[in-house]
Amino acid sequence: MRGIKSLSVAVCLAALSGTALAQEAAFDLPLTSSAYVKDYESFKLAANDAEPTSVKKSGSAAPEIKKSEFEPATFSGSNAHKYLGLATIVGAGLTGLTAPDDNECETGGCVQQPRQTNGTHAKLARATVALAAATVVTGLVAHWDDFHLEDGITDPDNLHALLGTAGMLTMAYAVSKAADPYSSNGHAGKAIAGAVLMAAAIKITW
Repeated sequence: MRGIKSLSVAVCLAALSGTALAQEAAFDLPLTSSAYVKDYESFKLAANDAEPTSVKKSGSAAPEIKKSEFEPATFSGSNAHKYLGLATIVGAGLTGLTAPDDNECETGGCVQQPRQTNGTHAKLARATVALAAATVVTGLVAHWDDFHLEDGITDPDNLHALLGTAGMLTMAYAVSKAADPYSSNGHAGKAIAGAVLMAAAIKITW
């Protein structure tokens, strides 16, 4: 019996000592609730520091679409035709202003000097004919569908094309006749007639 009592006392003492150690360990461990509270406070601080994200609400009305105004092309066949025609008239005027004096003999006793056929006047004349030819070509390319024989010659588009072509051919003929160094062959009158025809063609459709 004494042995059993001693064993019982030893077991009780061991249980008491274990309980005391468990209580001390429990006091050393952080409380679970306090850990949750600390985590919650940290989460609140982080949420306050974050910048609020603004959400833009789209309006119910559809955005207004602005219609772009039509702007014709700056460089086109029609514009090239127009400016070449004007340049032809300017070239014809400059050619006339640079014409040399007539040195043909009016009496039988004088010695006729050869005419200058490669000077400024002649070069301007050839350049003017080239401009006139370019005017006709660009007109045919850009306005080929405006010319209709069934509308008659009096139709403005038809008359414009006919007068312009006739003026170009007349000026080209005048330049070819002026190539003779000893005779002007009346090329001045032909050149003026060609320039007038070109100017009339421009005036019709201006």
